[in-house]
Amino acid sequence: MTHDWQDSPRIFPPHPPLRLAGLTVWDSGRTVDLLLPASGGWEEGREGDRSQEVRLDCSGLTIAPGFRDPHVHFRDPGQTEKEDMVTGSRAAAHGGYTGVLIMPNTLPALDGATVPGGCQGCRSSLDYLDSYSKINSCPLPVHYALCVAASLGRQGQEPSRMEDWASGLAFPSHPVIAISDDGATVPTALVDQVATMALEAGIPFIDHCEHHESGVLNEGPVARRLGLPGIPESTEIAVVSRDIDLVRRTGVRLHLQHISTAASCAAIRQAKDEGLPVTCETAPHYLALDDKSVEDYGPAAKMNPPLRSSKDRQAVIQAVADGTIDMLATDHAPHTAEQKAAGLAAAPNGVIGLESAYGVAYHCLVAPGIISHRRLIELMSVNPARLMKDQVFEIEAHLSGSVVDLRSSVDLKSGQGPESEDVWGQGQPDLVLLKTGEETRIQTDRWLSKARNTPFQGWTVESRVVATILGGRISCAQADSLRWEE
Repeated sequence: MTHDWQDSPRIFPPHPPLRLAGLTVWDSGRTVDLLLPASGGWEEGREGDRSQEVRLDCSGLTIAPGFRDPHVHFRDPGQTEKEDMVTGSRAAAHGGYTGVLIMPNTLPALDGATVPGGCQGCRSSLDYLDSYSKINSCPLPVHYALCVAASLGRQGQEPSRMEDWASGLAFPSHPVIAISDDGATVPTALVDQVATMALEAGIPFIDHCEHHESGVLNEGPVARRLGLPGIPESTEIAVVSRDIDLVRRTGVRLHLQHISTAASCAAIRQAKDEGLPVTCETAPHYLALDDKSVEDYGPAAKMNPPLRSSKDRQAVIQAVADGTIDMLATDHAPHTAEQKAAGLAAAPNGVIGLESAYGVAYHCLVAPGIISHRRLIELMSVNPARLMKDQVFEIEAHLSGSVVDLRSSVDLKSGQGPESEDVWGQGQPDLVLLKTGEETRIQTDRWLSKARNTPFQGWTVESRVVATILGGRISCAQADSLRWEE
């Protein structure tokens, strides 16, 4: 008899001991079997012998390190009608992610300052997110770290106070690993002070490298046709150039977010040639779309920075191919349907992406032969992990013959997740199983995020996530992909 998980996808699904046979290792091409222990209370309250290993034929699937996203907005606390930690984490697991970095533009901001009256029983919003699972008694299916706000309240008037957040550098579960004011650039008047704090704390300065006071979409023919004010490309390169000069002066480690223009790619390429400690990211939507897409998708394609020209899009793709761009991030920015329905001029910026990033990136980069699948895994797993001070589980290093045995690697007694579930960067077996070469339709009605603000609904892509493994156990799986016979 075939057993399917009733929900698709399923978070922390119960399953018997599994042998996932015939997996292809992402970087070596070797064929391996992955052994997983029974999980989710599978053996409790069941008749008969449930300890027998079940073999699943996984030939045709790739096993790789779990994806990391260095740029997500989970909206918790303060805007949970858009997303919360539970739905954001589930969306991440569904998309193949095992680690995310949460940006500081929450309400109140993640500046570490004491909140009058407290924040959900905690001193600050930073403390609240660090303790989220314990406070709400809900294990989350993704590891996460925190990005502290660069300015107090993210108001851009004065820098945040290290005494308010420096202790969070050592949070055992969800450490502060970066400083930023995303989604706004750090003002020039504060940028040197922020760099000084980043150097003292030993963390990178992450900047939203785009600033404008007005405008709706990219300056150009599309904006003129729609009769809307444009946002010139100079709004990005001005911040990129300023921040690279900051690195030259101070030596701070800099990470530039959501690169979208040819000029920015050229400046970053030069900075790397100089040997400066600069990394950068782009997002799948800047690879897949240009400003003409706004005419097709309306507010679903409104974001910050805006979708740029076709020429800029091609330059960003080239920068991914030649290594100038180090990693892909989703800038997962959920909004309610009502907010996005307000029209192009009034709708908020942002697109969600955790559950579509792999398929869209593969479609834009691997399917047309621009990069290899191995390179895509580096962009989505290995390189973001380096930025986020996480450890990538090295599959080859854990082989015994042709078997990766996770049955004794972690404590899996709890039906709610391993004891080590919330510990950041401890080299736990965090993995993803991927299917390539098979057409898949993106269907947002199966997504786990609260939001649906995406232009990719209905797109056909050539790859998909089959299952995500967090700390040695399945954190999310597609019911139509993993079945076992009993």
